[in-house]
Amino acid sequence: MSNSVRYLLLGVLSLAIVVLDQVTKLSVMESMRLHESIPVITNFFSITYIRIPGAAFGFLSSSSSSFRFVFFGVTSIFAVGLLGTILVRMPKDDWMGRLSVAAILGGAIGNLIDRIQQGYVVDFLQVRFDVLAPLFHGGYFPSFNIADSAITLGAICLILDEILRVRRASCATSR
Repeated sequence: MSNSVRYLLLGVLSLAIVVLDQVTKLSVMESMRLHESIPVITNFFSITYIRIPGAAFGFLSSSSSSFRFVFFGVTSIFAVGLLGTILVRMPKDDWMGRLSVAAILGGAIGNLIDRIQQGYVVDFLQVRFDVLAPLFHGGYFPSFNIADSAITLGAICLILDEILRVRRASCATSR
């Protein structure tokens, strides 16, 4: 497979994540009231429309909107540039790594679009684990969206890919 086809496929993955993320957020914003919650699986999973002005766990949510816009704008643009550079420099045969970075990149762009357009990120996926009640208010895990999911899954796959790469290299040198 040629380099241009590989990059096209990775770009399509990132773009698909951005589009799915933006379409789902728009759907939630147009069809729900802020803080409205629709149970999908009782006491476990709900669609809940919330706006996150800061970052995860309320980080910087009490800062001024102009500071958040600059801070998150600069860090997001830096992250997108860094991810693009990593993607281009990764070994051509490391498909799991490249797919992982493309997923993270798509998620980062999806949340960056929110921050630029609205000044906050729209979250709507709400999971409740009663086991987590001591850690999180009422057992509710922090809300998230498609972009957050892509970033998290991409990061997990990237870590697993690196662990497997190190293990394979270790096995090869011990022979």
